[in-house]
Amino acid sequence: MKRKRKKTSVWAVVVLVLLAVICMLPMLMVLLNSFKTHTDIIMNPLSVKFSAGLENYIKAWHDGNFGRGILNSIVYTGCTVIVVLLFASLAAYVIGGRKIRGTSVIHGYFLVTMTMPVYLFLVPLYRVYAKMGWLGNHVAVSFILAATSLPLAISLLRAFFMAIPKELEEAARIDGAGTLQVIRHIILPLLSPGLVTVGIITGLNSWNEFLVSSTFLTGEENFTAMLSLMSLNGTNTANQGTNMAATVIIVAPIIIFFVIMQKRFVEGMVSGAVKG
Repeated sequence: MKRKRKKTSVWAVVVLVLLAVICMLPMLMVLLNSFKTHTDIIMNPLSVKFSAGLENYIKAWHDGNFGRGILNSIVYTGCTVIVVLLFASLAAYVIGGRKIRGTSVIHGYFLVTMTMPVYLFLVPLYRVYAKMGWLGNHVAVSFILAATSLPLAISLLRAFFMAIPKELEEAARIDGAGTLQVIRHIILPLLSPGLVTVGIITGLNSWNEFLVSSTFLTGEENFTAMLSLMSLNGTNTANQGTNMAATVIIVAPIIIFFVIMQKRFVEGMVSGAVKG
């Protein structure tokens, strides 16, 4: 039995390593080619050369105006995450704690809205934003993306709220605590793994988002990092090295952020799965 378990564990590790290599190969190819000239990439994209050095990165950063694009992405993503965490936690508190009647129907409604694509509402939203003068406003546009992220966020946080013992809230109310005090001092500390998980998922989706930002963030000065990448690909299609460098520039912050937060992310996902 022990030998079978060891063989099974060895094969599991081998399969996981192969899957990891397969997933990493495309990004590794992009990283290697970002240091090569366009001619070297065309001749042999699998070769390991540093013929271009950092020239591709300098050109991509300058031509794509990534300094402003990354700053806009930080504002856009940050506002989206804040709005989602604020409203999702309040909604999940009511639904998960069954504070009102018909919470199962409300939760079912949110599940249904997850299947509705955002482009169904782009035309009326665009007309409203144009009349209000909100086109190009990162804070205003972030509410649209937050609305599309709320159903999933509420569903995830609901599982954490349902796992919190009701006795804690009842004891706090007996001691004279109000609703806001209960949420702030009791619920939120216990909910921190779920908030981190939802924040990471929402942040990654917002950083990579293209449809909403390309529709409502008009003007190059309002471009996010993703829009800067797409515009650069349209003007530098003949220089693959520059395009590869631009891709690394936009992907690197995501990878670094996820590596730093992966422990908290996994803890939150596991905790939510067990508690839900």
